[in-house]
Amino acid sequence: MRKGFLLLAALSGFMAVALGAFGAHGLKNVTTPEMVGIFNLGVEYQFYHTFALIVVAFSGHWLRSRLIDWAGYLFIAGIGLFSGSLYLYALLGSKWTGPITPLGGGCFLLGWLFIALAVWRNRVVELND
Repeated sequence: MRKGFLLLAALSGFMAVALGAFGAHGLKNVTTPEMVGIFNLGVEYQFYHTFALIVVAFSGHWLRSRLIDWAGYLFIAGIGLFSGSLYLYALLGSKWTGPITPLGGGCFLLGWLFIALAVWRNRVVELND
């Protein structure tokens, strides 16, 4: 197991729940419905990739590949860049964050690709029943 990724996944999950609650209850009183939707998209993708980090953390039992570690790093970067830029845009109206969002999306895509490559290139350790 990759303990560090599991710890980061737990913290990311905590933050996603907290940010989701803020978006659902606090944010709607201070901004437009469109900005709330953008904020919630950031929360949604943070949740998806929190679960991806859990996959990375436990995949060490079956896969032996540095690609798995790189996938985890890319998911963390993607959460920061993609979700973080959406949070900033929704909260501050910072249009300069616009070019950052696709970089985070690219990190997500590469993370998933690295998992696929790790599975394809490496022998999977079979569990005996």
